[in-house]
Amino acid sequence: MIFNSIEFALFFPLVFILLWLVFNKDIKARNIFILVVSYFFYGVWDWRFLILIAISSICDYTLGLRIHHSEDAKKKKLYLTLSIVINLGILGFFKYFNFFADSFVDLFTLFGTSFSYESLSIILPVGISFYTFQTMSYTFDIYYKRLQPTKDAIAFFAFVSFFPQLVAGPIERAKDLLPQFYTLKNADYNRIRSGMLIIALGLFKKIVIADRLAIYR
Repeated sequence: MIFNSIEFALFFPLVFILLWLVFNKDIKARNIFILVVSYFFYGVWDWRFLILIAISSICDYTLGLRIHHSEDAKKKKLYLTLSIVINLGILGFFKYFNFFADSFVDLFTLFGTSFSYESLSIILPVGISFYTFQTMSYTFDIYYKRLQPTKDAIAFFAFVSFFPQLVAGPIERAKDLLPQFYTLKNADYNRIRSGMLIIALGLFKKIVIADRLAIYR
């Protein structure tokens, strides 16, 4: 589901209306709703991608608590390192596996050695770079004491998978975005109007300008 599609044009207004009219009284219910619709939005691309975003969320939620509660500086650094290794390991595998595998075959061919290899054609999950660095920002912010770890797993999972910026960014720092999942806010007409104008301008730039210019690249 891409932003400039009929499916999203139906999806977004429905989510927006339900969020402000139905899920605007209870913070936990609101975060569950955001998590469900965000996972649905992401799962439409390929439901298997949900496994990866769930793994990243679980790892950094757990490691964030470990970093905060540990009094040993070496253990804190170890937990931060684990976060980096797990997240960048997943990202690196999906981004570069086919590149290195094909390069390996080409190297053997260059020296006159026939090497039979059938590419696994690893699919690059949509938005993996964005949510990988977003979850990592959480453990970094806790390690450097810029943020207290959350004990609300639903809020954290909703923060990681928040659909408006999940597949196209920007990458939001945990200390800036995560606290917004802790409190309810009332609908503000001026902010809604401003947001809609920004969305309309973005769609104009994408559909009318960028997509037309892409023909001539």
